[in-house]
Formats: sequence, structure tokens, C-alpha cells
Amino acid sequence: MQSYGRAIGMAWKYHWTLLGILASSVLVAVMWGANIGALFPVVKVAFRDIPLQTWLDEEIEGAEKKIIAIEQKMHTAIAARPGNQTQLFRNLSDRRYELRVERRALATRRWFKPLVDSLPRDPFLTVVLIVLMLLAGTVIKGVLIFWNMMLVADLEQRLTFDLRRAFFHRALRMDQAAFGDERTSGLLSRFHADIGFVTAGQKALFGSAMREPLKMLACLLGASLISWRLLVFSLLLTPLTAFLIRRLALSIKRANRRSLEEFSHLFGVLTEAFNGIETVQAFTLEPFQRSKFYRASKECFRKGMKIAFYNALTKPVTEVFGIGVICLALLSGAYLTLNHQTHIFGVRMTDRPIDIELLLVFYALLIGATEPARKLSDVFNSLQAGVAASERLFPLLDRAPGIVSPESPVAVPSPFRKIVFDDVNFHYTPGRPVLLDLSLQIGAGETVAIVGPNGCGKTTLLNLLPRFCDPTTGRVRLDDTDVRQVHLKDLRSRIGLVTQRSLLFDDTVYNNIRHGRMDASQADIVRAAKQAKADRFIIEKLRDGYDTVIGTGGSNLSGGQRQRLALARAFLRDPEILILDEATNQIDLESEQLIHQALEQFAKNRTVIIVTHRLSTLALADRIVVMDHGRIEDVGSHEQLLARCEVYRRLHEIQFQRSA
Repeated sequence: MQSYGRAIGMAWKYHWTLLGILASSVLVAVMWGANIGALFPVVKVAFRDIPLQTWLDEEIEGAEKKIIAIEQKMHTAIAARPGNQTQLFRNLSDRRYELRVERRALATRRWFKPLVDSLPRDPFLTVVLIVLMLLAGTVIKGVLIFWNMMLVADLEQRLTFDLRRAFFHRALRMDQAAFGDERTSGLLSRFHADIGFVTAGQKALFGSAMREPLKMLACLLGASLISWRLLVFSLLLTPLTAFLIRRLALSIKRANRRSLEEFSHLFGVLTEAFNGIETVQAFTLEPFQRSKFYRASKECFRKGMKIAFYNALTKPVTEVFGIGVICLALLSGAYLTLNHQTHIFGVRMTDRPIDIELLLVFYALLIGATEPARKLSDVFNSLQAGVAASERLFPLLDRAPGIVSPESPVAVPSPFRKIVFDDVNFHYTPGRPVLLDLSLQIGAGETVAIVGPNGCGKTTLLNLLPRFCDPTTGRVRLDDTDVRQVHLKDLRSRIGLVTQRSLLFDDTVYNNIRHGRMDASQADIVRAAKQAKADRFIIEKLRDGYDTVIGTGGSNLSGGQRQRLALARAFLRDPEILILDEATNQIDLESEQLIHQALEQFAKNRTVIIVTHRLSTLALADRIVVMDHGRIEDVGSHEQLLARCEVYRRLHEIQFQRSA
């Protein structure tokens, strides 16, 4: 509940909306109880066929006579002076109680007399007037409910907006290892399903959960004015019902939490299949994927049916509770009225004998209270789903990023003199090292190529420089400054990155290049495209030139075109350090040659780190670093490594055979 309490706390900043919800809920409750209370004068007129004024005058006269009779009895008892003083005291105490009741009843009737006297004396006209007032009250109540529901919807949408924004901001700050732990499908599930359940629970809480109990309270208050003791007696089943509801609450919350976990898994199956649709179709994996989806979907179905079972069980529990209350009220009320009694089992239920008309209003108010209770069963289920979702959502929102800027960042001179990997060790999983005792120095303005078998740690090594991850031990330095002491924005603004599958956004060519530096001018963007050898195909081959929308991930472009746009984006940043991670591995020969020409020109007086296996790309490097099993095996020129490094020689032979 602590997480859900935080979700509730988020709503308090919209205090004017909450105040409007509360005010409209109270007014709806008042109108609800008043409409039911209007039944009393109608049944009085209809049952006795006399004007309300006559009935009220009779009630006032009867109360006055009873007061006189009680006072006379008290004087007689005192004058008799019985020997049993205890009995006298008890009799006088009973008479004083009756006297207080009658005087209170007389005062109430006299207070209502001016209002009743203003009504028509004709019984039918009185009923017509009350019915018209009831109709007007219903219209007013409808307007209030509309206002209430719109305010609740406004609050729900604002909370949804706030949670989505907070979630997205947090996700953007998460380190890349966290994305691997959570998986994109899990994050999307939380963004869609969990936030939806949390805000739906908030809607239920500030909507029906606030409005319906107030309606119930209005009816119970009205019933208590008739006889609070009889009301308490009628509600004897409440503790048992509360116990059952509590047990159901725990079951519903557990079921919803498990359902959300299964939904995340189902989301993962869908995401995996859709992202890999080419592989699925190429290898005719459709039956396998259908089977995988069927199993995940079937499990979601089972969890959903379990929730439905508990939800369905809530309704009969509340229905039985409501009927139990009515049955107790019917039996006890009928006993009191038919036998003209004020006590049940020796316990006083009413101060005065209750008449049939008042009893009918008491029943109507109880029925009016059970109707909101029935609606609350749906609210209850939404709240439990919201609680379960909040327990999954807020821990993620609270998750501290593993990579953060220092509180007191250190500025690194520009240009710097060298990049140093100083005795670096790194692992994603304890006991499974990726980098081992790795030391390397790269001078400013130097172009270094890193080669090695797949899985040897090349990409991980590059990720340490922009702090996508930090070393487990050791340091990465710019000159003498640990990169962990540099502000992230300052550090990353010095670096341009192009990977094997650089992501392009579903936007125009112009904007995709502009992402390299958001304050760049149009001339800067065109210049970067020309440097990356992309300007020609943009103008000649794309229908709208720089305004062409390239589709999700650049799906409307070829692989070579995508890489040249990614390169233009990195060039626009004008970085001191350019990192190319297998950037030319999966493109055509023409695009590779154009990219090499671009790199030869752009790399001058710039530090470039390249991960590649292409012989043509290795020719750009001043030095080649050979890695294997997380270690640096050797560093040297192409000829030196061929002569002395077995790992490099083996890689060269494999690449040479592929090129042949």
C-alpha cells in the first residue's frame, strides 16, 4: 500500500480539482438522501388521505398531551412517597427520559410547521409538488454527477500524463545494463498496462470510492435519525462482511500482480516476433511463434480468469450483505411496529413506538445505502488492481541510475592529450569477467583500430569511454581525469558514435542529422551530410530531399544510406573523439568506399577508435589493438602483427578468405 499511497500523493498537487470532486460528491450524497427522504410526506398523505398540515397539527397536539401526561405521572409518583426509594428513582428516571424524547419530538415538529404550512392543503396537490421537487432534485443531482465525473476524468488524465512523463524521464536516465535486465517489453508493459491500472485505480478512488460512500453515509444518517439503535442492529453482519472483503482483497491483489507479470511476458513474445519478422518468415518459424504466443496468451487467459473469479465473488458477497441488512431491518422493524414495542431482547431500539410510514422510509434509506455498496464492489476490484500495479511501477521509478554525473564535476581541457584505460576490469555478471587487467593508451589525434574474435570485449571496452557502463575496477581517464569525475553531458558532447545498427528515428532526414547537435543551422546540417558523402543520394534519390521521412529505424533507406546518415549525425557533433563500432560491416562496397573517403578527411586532428574486421578499414588506423578473452594480446601495425601475433594472423586469414 505504500507505493499506492505515493500514487495518491501525486494527486494532491491538483488540490482545486480534488476540492471540486469532494464538493460535488457531498452535494450528490445530499441530493441522494434528500430524494429518498421525500418518500415520507408522500406515504403520509397517501396512507391517511389527509393534508400534511392536519397530520402535523395532530402530531404536535399528541406530543403536547403526552408531555402533560408524563409530568402528571411524575407529580403523582412523587406525591405518593412510596417506601421503595429505588423503585421511585427508577420510575422517575424513565419518566424523565420519556419527557426529553417527547419535548425533542415536539420541538422538531414545531420547527417543520412553517415549512409544512406553506404546502398546498389538498393531499394530491401536496404529492404533485413533492414529485416535482423530486424531479428537480434528480436533475440537479444529474448535473452534479456530470461535473463530478468530468473532474475525476480530468484528474485521471493528469495523473496518467505525470506518471508517463516520470517513467519516460527515468527510463532515459537508466544505464544500458538496466535495459538488459528489464527488457524493452517489460518497460513497455509497465508504461502501458501498469500505469493504466494505477490511474484507473485513482479514478475509482476519487470517483466512485469517494462519491458512493458519501451517498451511503447520507442514507445511514437519515436512517439513524429515525432510529440509530435499530440501524446498528440491522448492521450486525458488517464485521463478517468486512473480514470476507479483506480476504478477497489480498487474493485479488496477488492475482493482478501475477497477471501483470504474465502480460509483460506476452508483450515480450510479441515484441520479439515483430522485431524479428524477417527471420521468422525466412526460416518458416510461424508455427513455432504461434505456439509460443499460444502458451503465453493461454497463461494470461488463466490469470485473467482467476481475477474474474475473485471479482465475480465480490458481487455476491456484497449482495448477500445488503440483503442480510434488509432482512434484519424487516424483521426487527416489523416486530416493533406490529407489536407497538420499543425494545428487542430487552434492548431499547426506539425512543417512541415507530409507525408504518416512518418504518417504510427507514427501509427505503437502507435500500438506498445498499445500492452504493453494490457499486463499491467494482471500485474495490479496480483499487486492488491499482495497488498491485503500483507495487511494480514505483520500484522502477525509484531505481537509481547506475551511471550518474558527479556532484562536483571536473572540467577536462579541450583538446585533451590522451585517453587512458588503466588496469580495467569489468563484468556484467559476477564471476564472468568481460575485461581483464586491460591497459591501453590512445593519443589525441590518433586513429586506433580494435580487432578480435566475437565476444572478446571490444564493444564493452568502447562503452566505458562515454560511460554507458563503468569499470568494475580500474579507471578510464582523459589525461589525468577519471571520466567518472566529468559531467555526463560534457563527456558525451565530446564523443561521436556510429554503431553497426545505428538507430535512425521515424522523422525527416534533416531532423535525423540534426540530432547530432540540436542547435545546428541548416548550413551546418548540409555540410555534415556532404562530409559523410550523403548529400548526393539525399538530393538525387529521395523524393523530398532533406524533408523525406525515412520510416521507423530508417526502414525506407538502404543499409549504406542509413550508415551515411548516422555518420553525418556524428560529424555534425564535431566530436573530439569518434567511435565506430563495426560501422562498415554490413554495407555494400560502394557505400563502404564512400564512408572511408569521408573518414579519411574527417579523422584529421581527431581521435578515432574503430572496431572492425575489414582490411580496408584497418588501413585507416595508425595502430591496431588485438583483443582476445577480454585481454589485449598485442598492439602494432598491420605488418608487425602479421609477423608476431597468432590471433591477428588467424583473423586476417579468415577475413582474407571471405574477401576472396
